[in-house]
Amino acid sequence: MALLHWKATLANPPLRMSSWQENTSPCNWTGIMCTAVRHGRRMPWVVTNISLPDAGIRGQLGELNFSALPFLAYINLQNNSLHGALPTSITSLSALSALDLSFNQLKGKIPSEIGGLQSLRVLELSSNRLTGHIPASLGNLTMLNILAIHQTMVSGPIPEEIGRLVNLQGLQLSNSSLSGMIPKTLGNLTQLNDLYLFGNQLSGPIPQELGRLVHLHGLALNSNDLSGPIPISITNLTKMNQLFLFENQITGSIPPELGKLAKLNLLVLYENQITGPIPPEIGNLKMLNQLMLYQNQIIGSIPPELGNITMLNVISLSTNKITGPIPSELGYLLNLQNLELFDNQISGTIPGSLGNITKLVALSLYGNQITGSIPEEIGNLMNLAYLYLNENQISGSIPKTFGKLHNIQEMRIFNNNLSGDLPQEFGYLINIVVLELANNSLSGPLPANICSGAGLQTLNVAYNMFNGPIPSSLKTCSSLVEIDLESNQLTGDISQHFGVYPQLTVMNLASNRLSGLISSNLGASTQLVALHLAQNMITGPIPTILSKLSNLEKLRLDSNHLSGEIPPEICSLTHLYILNLSFNQLSGPIPTQIEKLSSLGYLDISGNMLSGSIPEELGACIRIQSLKINNNNFNGSLPSEIGNLAGLQIKLDVSKNNLSGVLPQQLGKLLMLQLLNLSHNQFSGSIPSSFASMVSLSMLDVSYNDLDGPVPSARLLQNASASWFLPNKGLCGNFSGLPPCYSTPVAAHKKGKILGLLLPIVLVMGFVIVAAIVVIIILTRYCKGNRRL
Repeated sequence: MALLHWKATLANPPLRMSSWQENTSPCNWTGIMCTAVRHGRRMPWVVTNISLPDAGIRGQLGELNFSALPFLAYINLQNNSLHGALPTSITSLSALSALDLSFNQLKGKIPSEIGGLQSLRVLELSSNRLTGHIPASLGNLTMLNILAIHQTMVSGPIPEEIGRLVNLQGLQLSNSSLSGMIPKTLGNLTQLNDLYLFGNQLSGPIPQELGRLVHLHGLALNSNDLSGPIPISITNLTKMNQLFLFENQITGSIPPELGKLAKLNLLVLYENQITGPIPPEIGNLKMLNQLMLYQNQIIGSIPPELGNITMLNVISLSTNKITGPIPSELGYLLNLQNLELFDNQISGTIPGSLGNITKLVALSLYGNQITGSIPEEIGNLMNLAYLYLNENQISGSIPKTFGKLHNIQEMRIFNNNLSGDLPQEFGYLINIVVLELANNSLSGPLPANICSGAGLQTLNVAYNMFNGPIPSSLKTCSSLVEIDLESNQLTGDISQHFGVYPQLTVMNLASNRLSGLISSNLGASTQLVALHLAQNMITGPIPTILSKLSNLEKLRLDSNHLSGEIPPEICSLTHLYILNLSFNQLSGPIPTQIEKLSSLGYLDISGNMLSGSIPEELGACIRIQSLKINNNNFNGSLPSEIGNLAGLQIKLDVSKNNLSGVLPQQLGKLLMLQLLNLSHNQFSGSIPSSFASMVSLSMLDVSYNDLDGPVPSARLLQNASASWFLPNKGLCGNFSGLPPCYSTPVAAHKKGKILGLLLPIVLVMGFVIVAAIVVIIILTRYCKGNRRL
């Protein structure tokens, strides 16, 4: 029998097919239904239904001999593991009225022969791996009520022939690769309840003809590439309760006529290019639950009429160009759970009436121009979990009523003009996970029990005027992931006030008045990416335990009172990108292991008491962009390997050391370097001619050395100051304040060479002339003597 043969081809037939045995009637098998059919004088029972959804069937549908089951009217094999092609033999089932093969792994093309199943009312092929085009022959299935081919890989245009399926009630062709324009013929499907074409690559305008689909409840054309305005004809669809047009290229304004769609509960138009104001008529949509218009180019103010839509759960108008104040009428929306108005140009104050919306879970007003103080009534929002007021111009103090926000999880009020103390009531916020108050003018002590709930993950109060000790609850706040207290006036011993934080990724305590030693507890924070302790009063050595922070990318310990040597162990931090140990009291050499810092981009160890020679291994840090080792006690020569740092582009500063010897020619390979400071050392010889090829160089300071010879001409040094070159032994060049180079030692050498050649000739000629004169005198006297005789 055909069904038993098919079962035999399946991989591990599921338990639900265990009743399929040869010695029993198929009509008694699980998932099989039979009907008596008159055949002459007999009425045999024949298989009419196969219904095994979610049965765990693994095999190919092509192994089932459909021609042996001519009376099949219903097939439901959804959510199994059928694979292979959709067999054309299925088209022999002339009585078939429902075919549901959705949620399988079928692949290949949809057979065009399927258009011959004239009795078909339901065709469900969704969530398969089907490819190719939707066959135009499906337009012959005029009895069809449901056509669903979504979540596949079919491509090409939607056939215009689909417009012949006048009995269609549901058309779902979403989340595939369909392209081209939406056929105008879809306007003929006047019985349609749901039209879902979202998640394709459809383009062109929304057809006006869709306005004829008067029975439509849901229209989802989102996530395509549709353009043009929203057609006015859509406002004829008075039964519609869901309109999804988001993530397209729709232009123009929102038609005021949308206010006629009285049954609409979801209006979702976000991420388009919609312009113009929000029509006040939207306030007529009394059944609306969600109004989502974010990320468009909407202008104008928020209509007070939105306060009439008392069923609203979500208002999202963010990332537009909305101006004006927040209407106090929004306080009437007692069912509202999410109010998103961020990234606009909203001005004015926060209306206290928002405190009436006690069901509100998220209030997002950040990135506007809101002024005034925070209303105390916000503290009435007992269900509020997310409060984002950051990046505005809000002033005044934080209300003590915030201590009643027991469900708050994230509070971001940074980048405002807030002042005053942080209410001690913040210690009651036991569910707080994120607290960001940076860049305000808040003062006073931080609440001691700020981490009373032990769930705080992000604490950012940087750039305020907080003073006093580190809150005691932070020591046991092991949930911390990010802590940023930079630029305050906090005091205390960092080895005593901070604990063990296994999830910590960022610790920034810079620019405070903290003292003590760097705690060995930091070794437990193995997820740490950035450690900033700069500009404090921290003492003692750099602990070797920091070498356990294998994920560390930024280490800033500058401007403290650290002493001892740079531990070689920290050179094992291969992800380290910024290392700043400047302006401490460190001594000893640079570890030769520094070559292991393969990711290093910025190194600053200036302003210490480091000594010894500069290791040639430093030349292995080829990603370095800025290198500052000035103001130390380094001696010896500058290694030629520094010329290997091809990425060095910001600054190379070795000034104010005891370096000597000649400058290496290899420095000329630093073609991207902008600032080079070699001043206040004991370099001798000439400036390498290779410096002329340093095309990015804008500052070259070689003052206070023993250099001589010409200064190479670099294009960007044309406006150089003489102070960059003086005093030195004998530099010259075409720069203001330097002597010209014709009297340079090189010129003198050439002149000496010429004189060396001419001198013997002059001496010989002089001798000959003198001898000739002597001979002439002798002969003259001799001749006179003969005349006397």
